[in-house]
Amino acid sequence: MISTAIRVARVGSAAELAAAVLMMLGYPALMLAALVPSVPAFAAAAAVTYLADHYLHRKGSYLINRLSKVRAGLSIRFLIRQLLLVLLLARLSFADDLIFYGAVAGFIAFYGLQAPHGALVTLIRNRRRMPVATRNVDLASRIRIPDAPPRPLLHRSAEKMLHLDLAAVVGVLVSAAMASAVAGFIGIGVTLFLGCLYVLALMPYVRGRKIPPNADAVLAAVDDWLGEYRPQTALYFSGSKDSAYQVNMWLETMEQLDSKPLIILRERAVLDRMAPTTVPVICVPGGVHLMNMDLSNVRVTLYAANVGKNIHMLRVPTMKHVFIGHGDSDKLASVNPFSKVYDEVWTAGRAGRDRYAIADVGVRDDDIVEVGRPQLAPIETWEGAPEGRIPTVLYAPTWEGWDDNPGNTSILLAGENIVRTLIKADPPVRVLYKPHPFTGTRSAVAKAAHLRITALVEQAAATRLAADAAAQSAAKAELARIEARLAELSGGAEKGDEAEATRDGVVDVAKHEEIARLRAEWNDAYWRSFPAHEHRVIAGTEPRLYDCFNVSDAMVSDISSVVSDFIASGKPYAVTDSAELGEEEFKRQNTAVRAAVILSNSAAELDGLLAAVRDPAADPLAADRKELKQYLLGPDEPTSIEQFNTAVANLALKAETRNLGQEPRIATTEAELTG
Repeated sequence: MISTAIRVARVGSAAELAAAVLMMLGYPALMLAALVPSVPAFAAAAAVTYLADHYLHRKGSYLINRLSKVRAGLSIRFLIRQLLLVLLLARLSFADDLIFYGAVAGFIAFYGLQAPHGALVTLIRNRRRMPVATRNVDLASRIRIPDAPPRPLLHRSAEKMLHLDLAAVVGVLVSAAMASAVAGFIGIGVTLFLGCLYVLALMPYVRGRKIPPNADAVLAAVDDWLGEYRPQTALYFSGSKDSAYQVNMWLETMEQLDSKPLIILRERAVLDRMAPTTVPVICVPGGVHLMNMDLSNVRVTLYAANVGKNIHMLRVPTMKHVFIGHGDSDKLASVNPFSKVYDEVWTAGRAGRDRYAIADVGVRDDDIVEVGRPQLAPIETWEGAPEGRIPTVLYAPTWEGWDDNPGNTSILLAGENIVRTLIKADPPVRVLYKPHPFTGTRSAVAKAAHLRITALVEQAAATRLAADAAAQSAAKAELARIEARLAELSGGAEKGDEAEATRDGVVDVAKHEEIARLRAEWNDAYWRSFPAHEHRVIAGTEPRLYDCFNVSDAMVSDISSVVSDFIASGKPYAVTDSAELGEEEFKRQNTAVRAAVILSNSAAELDGLLAAVRDPAADPLAADRKELKQYLLGPDEPTSIEQFNTAVANLALKAETRNLGQEPRIATTEAELTG
């Protein structure tokens, strides 16, 4: 029942739910205490509402946001408590006493301070929001960006300002209990003094040298840096904060380019979630700012997603535009008709080329280049059945998609059957469940199914005892050490604002390399921190999907790029025919499943997958997987990054040839106009 209430209220824990209930009950209790009247009861109820409100704010509770939407926001809640305190004074026959008028005047004056406080906070935040935010770009030598105000001044500033009324509330309650106005006026004075002090503390940050440069100065500095750096290949990305993984998957590839790389983002939320990189990053939210930016040295621009804001970059004729996508699969998104706006479309292997030919969406075969998948380099190839441990099967379903097509994901119809079959397998296997990060974001049914699958895996894990508690304890201690060092290297949880992050965002290469080494050590320690036979739900970004590939002996998934990526390992895999097309039709429509065990929604066919894992001789699809790997992902030699760099160089040459060809035409046109 409690878990249902937590889910309905969309809170994170039972403690959060309890705080929300206490806060909601606290205000009727305040009214009742004021009407009775009872000073002790009012004081107790007020304390509950203060503490519960503060706890929910500290937790960032969803309910706090919802209360604001129904006109019960932070300021209203504090105002109601103060009005009820005035009612308490009236019911205690203080209506004609000086403390009554002092409380009314004091609270009105206190609310009068909210306006300048809120205006100053908003002005400071707006002025420190850069027109262009950067990482690994040296702007500090070109413009002066002052330090951000101390974090305590701006972090949860409205809540802090309103809580200053606590001194006045306590003072007035003491006066009511003791029938003396002294404590009340002292409390009101303290509240007003602290409020004025807070406003005065903010004022220096809206003038003088504490104000960051204006937009023109920042944009000029960025153009100056671009002219000095002269980027040649850009990765352009626009999307929601949840789609940051689509740009993150290309960071290592960008770092390995032979040409000078640049990453251009359009949303601040994506910049905040982008993984560390040594590549210069420019985030330009404004379309006008982007279109006026000097990108004349860029010859090739890569696009990881088909989105409307791509037009702001596609309009530039001096560079060639390439769609590289964020995964290679048989989904319709992989043959989007929008792709024909690009000069070229790069696919991993022959399969991508054939997809466009079959789809007939206007992408010419001459404009398709096979470059492999550079991101797959960390995936280890299979060396046969495991020895000395039970096999591991990864269940990595995709999300529910934007419509209710039953073929989008196996979670809805087959997920629980798959997991139940795996955890009951005899001989046993270990199950790793790693859902797509978008799972449950659109469909409540999919989210509920995901939670049931999570519960199944966790319950099964609880029944398996640790095999070597000492080794796991040592690994957990190592994890804690590595995480502490990573937190230290990343600067801890508190970060400066956008202006400060732009100023100080130049990467420390030595630190970046140490972080990469520590992340590899963390991954190794993570898998040693629990028994090799323990089922596991793997949520979040770490460990990464490819790390899960490397510790698994087989995978179950849906039609998505995950399948194509897993094929690089050469390991057995199964794909669910959730739409029940039938094995023959399912394989005809989806290239990546031609070497897979095809599952129905009952998951009865999983025995074939498990047999292939336990005994290579019982693996009839091994040769098919090898052939399919080359078809989907291209040859092993030359390496994918070599193919990718060659494609970039070839296209850059085409762009340069085009630009040189335009120079005589431009000169002729200018001569005609001036003549």
